[in-house]
Amino acid sequence: MDTDLLKTFLEVSRTRHFGKAAENLYLTRSAVSFRVKQLETILGVELFERQRNNIQPTPAGERMLNHAEAVLTAWERAKQDVSLSRLQSTQLTIGAGPNIWDAFLQGNLQSLHQGLPGVALRTEVLPQNVMTRQLMERTLDMAISFDPPKMEDYEQIRIGVVQLYLVSSEGPLTLAQCQERHYIKVDWGTAFNILHAQEFGNLPLPVLHTSSSRIALDFVLNNGGSAFLPDHMVSQLLERGELFRVSGAQSIPRNVYVVYWAQSDRRDQIERAVSLLQRDDDELAAIAASQS
Repeated sequence: MDTDLLKTFLEVSRTRHFGKAAENLYLTRSAVSFRVKQLETILGVELFERQRNNIQPTPAGERMLNHAEAVLTAWERAKQDVSLSRLQSTQLTIGAGPNIWDAFLQGNLQSLHQGLPGVALRTEVLPQNVMTRQLMERTLDMAISFDPPKMEDYEQIRIGVVQLYLVSSEGPLTLAQCQERHYIKVDWGTAFNILHAQEFGNLPLPVLHTSSSRIALDFVLNNGGSAFLPDHMVSQLLERGELFRVSGAQSIPRNVYVVYWAQSDRRDQIERAVSLLQRDDDELAAIAASQS
């Protein structure tokens, strides 16, 4: 099947508009309509209900969304896999949510690169439900999460911990004083949200809700307020007096887990990656220094 048909189908599904999809794909509107019609002919079903300025997926179209995404993901991975250079023997695809990258993985990516000779890395920033689906479809080798899915025949290993501090840019504050100022809610996963509701229910409604700790940090520094942010991200700012820990607010630890298929043909490389991610920052720095 022509993957361009699937890309066009997904873009129309996203924009719900043939004209906008055409602009985004640098095609004419008639070309977009023709591609969708081709795909419908191949599948033998209608994928969209076409009403003026109201394009909606049919039930068949809704079901096709996940399949189209899976096929394109597998195709992109296949292209990269067969195009590995002579110095690379395999590829690992790692998926994680945006806050995992900000708070944990970003600083370890260089160590993975240096500690996995012959391995090409493919990294994806994905929501939890997509990671789980791609693990089951075998298009993702490793899923890294605060709230890992429990899946039969999959290994689940704790690889680290992120310590979250409630910090403010407006000088030393008590928890009660934070109730009168901006609060930025960062999504740190289900367990965090439960504890947050139990212990910090008196904090004001968020002026900003985000899945990115970097966005939250920039907002706090530029606009004032408080947010739960990871220790490594705020430690230097605390030392310089640009941020302050809120007194009376306990820190919240979040365990980081990796999940992978136990029978993967890349298991040796996955386990090597896991061992690298489990090491502390001093060990990682020593490895990087010795191999530089």
